Amino acid sequence: MNGSGTGGRLVRPFALVGGRTQPSRADFTLITLVTTVDPQPAPVTGLQPEHLMILRRCRVPTAAAEIAAHLDLPFSVVTIMLCDLLDDGRITTARPPVQASGSPDRALLQKVRDGIARL
Repeated sequence: MNGSGTGGRLVRPFALVGGRTQPSRADFTLITLVTTVDPQPAPVTGLQPEHLMILRRCRVPTAAAEIAAHLDLPFSVVTIMLCDLLDDGRITTARPPVQASGSPDRALLQKVRDGIARL
């Protein structure tokens, strides 16, 4: 155990991504759904064990935040790993639709109309 509070992890998180601190793209938010491409585009070789865990976990759509929690890694590190997998064509992404919150508040609309009329 290394005493850093990382559950005995011997490799620092940023070593998993070669010291990179920025993702190669801005596709990922906490709620981005990640799904493994099936079949994989090429034999799975040269990937970190964490990459392989992501691929197994994402056989069903999984939120990026959930992946980070499952791996017990910072979201920034997981985002870089997800970018690697996306660049290799091993995963796909989707953002869940944002639901509108019903009909607008009639009283608020009246106040806006009255304010505009006063201009």
